[in-house]
Order: sequence, then structure tokens, then C-alpha cells
Amino acid sequence: MRIGLDIGGTKTDAVVIDEAGTVIERRRFATGRGPEQVVATAVRGVTELAALAGMAPHEVASIGVGIPGQVDRLAGRVQHAVNLDVEELELGRELSAIVGAPVSVENDVKAAALGAFHLLSRDSVPRGIATRDDDSAQSMAYLNLGTGLAAGIVIGGRLWRGSRGTAGEIGHIVVDPAGVLCKCGQRGCLETVASGSAIARQWPTSHPIPPLDLFDRADQGSADARRVRHSVAQGVANAVRVLVLTVDVEDVVVGGGLTALGDRLRDDVVEVFAGWGERSPFLASLELASRMRFIPDAFPAAAVGAALVGMPDASIPDASIPDESVATVA
Repeated sequence: MRIGLDIGGTKTDAVVIDEAGTVIERRRFATGRGPEQVVATAVRGVTELAALAGMAPHEVASIGVGIPGQVDRLAGRVQHAVNLDVEELELGRELSAIVGAPVSVENDVKAAALGAFHLLSRDSVPRGIATRDDDSAQSMAYLNLGTGLAAGIVIGGRLWRGSRGTAGEIGHIVVDPAGVLCKCGQRGCLETVASGSAIARQWPTSHPIPPLDLFDRADQGSADARRVRHSVAQGVANAVRVLVLTVDVEDVVVGGGLTALGDRLRDDVVEVFAGWGERSPFLASLELASRMRFIPDAFPAAAVGAALVGMPDASIPDASIPDESVATVA
């Protein structure tokens, strides 16, 4: 049995997978903030999931953790996880010392990329997402549309991190040099036009879910909402185009909080692709719409990917997730 933890800014998603890659248990609970509470959150996840699987924590084959921020995966160190109030944390070492099992740590988006590939590459994929037959040749990018925007790249079942671990950080590609200041210090980054934070900035609202309010208002005829909504769709389309043009991946799997908008977001992005194709035979030949896929809402990509990160090799076992395995605890 292997445990995977996706430690987010507010919630932690935890799963146990068996050697075949099947999710046999899943739990969600609140994430603590600050180094000590982040470690306590991870310990809780491992302890509860191990108990549900009928074993002690030290009997688990491996533990993988996906977490935001800059991750030194060899050292298990996390830095600059600002949404968790963590400047630096030796998460792998501290968690392993407490639970007595080997721990691997990876950036959350890269972990989600591996989980998405696991889903994409198998015949037992739930909810109809298309698959490929040849895993060794398969290339895929996972585009995460959350508070920020980033991607993870998987080639032949292995994460491609780049020479310094920044492969996939396309959210900080400048698309408008005269645009707004990004938190990275540049102006007009892709993240400033196509992310949850971009929507919140461009569409101030008292609604608890700004993206939902934006799309609802656009559907109701608001010209301002339509303008912002179109800008977001263009940004997402740009992100997909960048990934295809730079890495030529076969599939771009889109996940993250904004995908809860479902077909409304997908249809908007496809419409942008269609407009590009009418003006550019070259872009039309890339078949961007057919290469973009939205990940099923029920699949815990980052947690499953974290469990796979903890494996000693990069083989991707068959994926399946029983609907009844999901539970939420306080």
C-alpha cells in the first residue's frame, strides 16, 4: 500500500493506492498553516489512511506528498509555500522520522501531472476521458488552473522537471509586457489573465466564487462580464498553445479549480481555437481542441500522483477509483 497526500492551502486530499494503482481509501480534511501545522496535517493523513488500510504507518510501502511551493525533491525540502505560511520546511525528513516510512516530496502541480497521466493512459479511466495505447510514447501536459497557473509535463510515464525544476512554469511567460504586475516581478504574465486570482482582480464581487459569478453574469448579458470571460478563455487557449508549441505533447489535460466551470469554460476555449484556425492554417493543423481534455472532477489527480511519486520506479499501474471511496471529515 502507498499513501499520497495533496496538501493544499485550505484542504488536504489523502489517498491509499494498492500495487495495482487502485484507490482503496480517500479522505479530505482541513490543512493547518505554518510549518508545525503542515507537518501535523501530513501526520494526520498518514495515520488515518494507514489505519483505514489496516496497517501501522511504518508498514506503508511509501508516502508521497504534493505541496505548493519550491520543492527540492531529493532533500524533501519545501520553500516559499506562501499559501501555507511556510518559508522553509524539511517536510520529507520530519514526516519520515515521525511515521517511520519513506517519504518523497514533490511540487503539487507536478504530482497532479503524474496523476493525470495515470488516468489518461489506462483503459479503466472513469467518465470517458480518452486514452492512448502506447504508454512509452505518450506525452502529456497537465495544465492547472487554480489560484495561479502552472503546468506539469510527463513523457513516457516520467515527470520532466527540466534542468532546474522549472519545466512547466508557463504561468510566468509574459503575454503582455504592458500588463499588470505579477507576483513574480514581471508584467503581463499568463497567470495574470488566466487564473482564479486573475478573475478575482478583473471581476470584483462579493460572491464567494468569483469565477462562477463572472460566467453567470456573462450568460445573463453583462458586457463587462463577457469581456473578462473572453479574456480568460483566450488566456487558457494561449496556455494550451504554448504547451503544444514548446513540447508538442499529444494531450493537454486541464485541471484545477476553474475546471468546475465545466463545458462553459471548455466551449469558450474551443471557440478561441476555432477563431485562430480560421486565420491561421498552421494553428488549425495543430488540432488544439482535440488535444485538450478536462480531467474528471471526481479524480484526485494530485493525491494519486503524490502516491506514484513515492514509488521506486516510474511505472504507471492501472487506475481506478470507486465512487464510494470518497469521504470528507472535519
